[in-house]
This record gives sequence, C-alpha cells and structure tokens, in this order.
Amino acid sequence: MSPHNAVKHGADVLSLVAVDRRREKHTGGGAPAAGHDHPRWARTSPRAKRQSRAGQLRGLREHFYRQVVDARADQPLRVLAYSLVPSPRARPDEDWGTLQAEADQLGYAIAARLHDVAVPVTTTYFPASSASQGVYTPPWDRPGWLEAERQLREGLADGVIVLDRHHISSDDDEYHAVIKHLGEHCQAFLHLVISEEPVAPT
Repeated sequence: MSPHNAVKHGADVLSLVAVDRRREKHTGGGAPAAGHDHPRWARTSPRAKRQSRAGQLRGLREHFYRQVVDARADQPLRVLAYSLVPSPRARPDEDWGTLQAEADQLGYAIAARLHDVAVPVTTTYFPASSASQGVYTPPWDRPGWLEAERQLREGLADGVIVLDRHHISSDDDEYHAVIKHLGEHCQAFLHLVISEEPVAPT
C-alpha cells in the first residue's frame, strides 16, 4: 500500500503504515515497550543472543546424551577423554586429571585418552571468513579427533568428555555440526566439564 492509497482510507490506516515502517527498520527482535504514544521496539542485546544460542547448543547436546542413556539402560557409560593442547611442547596431563575426576564423579569409565595439537596459525582457516571469530583447526582435520570418531562408530565408547566446548570448536555452527554428527552418525554424546557459555565479544 502506498501512502497515496492510504490517504483514501483515513488516518487510522496512516498510523498503521507508520508503525509498520518502524517495525521494518527494527532488526533486533523483541516486543514493544509500553508507556509511550508510539511503540518503541526493545532490541535483543548481543549478550542475550549469545546466551540463547548457548542454551540451544546445550539442549542439543543433552538430547543426544539422553538418547545414549536410554539405549544403554543401566550399563555404565564409556567415554573417550579428549584434549586440544596449544603447542607440541604442551602436555594434556592437567586436562587428564580434570577429565578423570569428572568421569569418576559421574560414573563414566574412560576407555581411552586422545589429544591433538593446535595447528599453527599459517595452516588454519577463519570460520565464516571472519577473523574476529578466532583461529583454530577444524575437528575433522585433527588426527586425534578422527580417531575418537572411529572408536565411537565401532562402539568402543559411548561419548567424548572434554574440558569445554573450545576444545572442539569456538565457532557455533561448527560446534553444532560436531554435536549433531556425534549423535546421529556415531550414536554418541559429548560431555563438557564446563558447560557452554556465551563467547566473549571480540
């Protein structure tokens, strides 16, 4: 409807057109704020969006965990301890201690320990072509992670336990793909010692 056509229908239509235009300009989502003659649309903050995505990722991870638990009945769960260390000189010993303590607390049996070394910056890629998201090696390019997937597919373990999501990927879409792949293709789950948290703004 053009403004010229709106004039033929009266002032009420014009006010609706004006409200619709304000809605078109608004890109943040949310609901109108009360207490004013004209509605103001509250923006969804970047922090709230990050928290929402973190909750979605956690929900997906927990969904596949429940599937594995239901399939295993009362049998103890076997997990692979996985760590990503920053350099060839770094050792994952501290991670192993934390992962073992978490596994003991939850009654998991650690079937194997696997780790990878982060690849130097020159051979990594930028997810979604955005340098601000950080640099890391995709999980499917890491030999230790590929070995973890092989053992999961062969039924040698039921899941993977890691310190936090950044040992897998800091990129939300990439991390989501890994959780889904483990659940759908390996019938396995991912357990984090430190649950998903919003990525700090860069």
